[in-house]
Amino acid sequence: MKLTDAKYKFIQEWGVLGSNWGINRAMAQIQALLLLSPKSLTTDEIMEELKMSRGNVNMNIRALIDWGLVFKEYKPGERKEFFYTEKDVWKITKQVAEERRKREILPVKQMLEEIEGIELGKSEEEKEFKKVTSEIQSFIGKMDGVLTKIASADKNWFLKVLMRLMN
Repeated sequence: MKLTDAKYKFIQEWGVLGSNWGINRAMAQIQALLLLSPKSLTTDEIMEELKMSRGNVNMNIRALIDWGLVFKEYKPGERKEFFYTEKDVWKITKQVAEERRKREILPVKQMLEEIEGIELGKSEEEKEFKKVTSEIQSFIGKMDGVLTKIASADKNWFLKVLMRLMN
């Protein structure tokens, strides 16, 4: 397999992985391209390499910057903006975990805390409501704890825990 074929395959698969992590495919493909690039790239270079429109690239770069996964670089004498990404996969994983926690877990946790104090009677519907929301609240609390630990964990600690879970 040639480098260009391997690079294309990696970018496509990273796009699939990213969509499983809650990042859209184009965002993940742009990040994959930046991961593989030995230098920071301009919007035009990303557009050309990935065959994406300027609007699509600009929108997804902004989203990647919001996620804390891509950064701007200004080069002296250049008018164009250059973009790069963190190359350390562990740091990327921690950043994605923290963003998913902020975007998905915390809003649900807050909503469940707000409805926790609702006054309920003894009807079947009210009992079921309380049971289901309590179970979800317990689960969300555990997920929040896991994502918080991942986001703040040391790579070696996490790998040791993961290895223990696999045995």
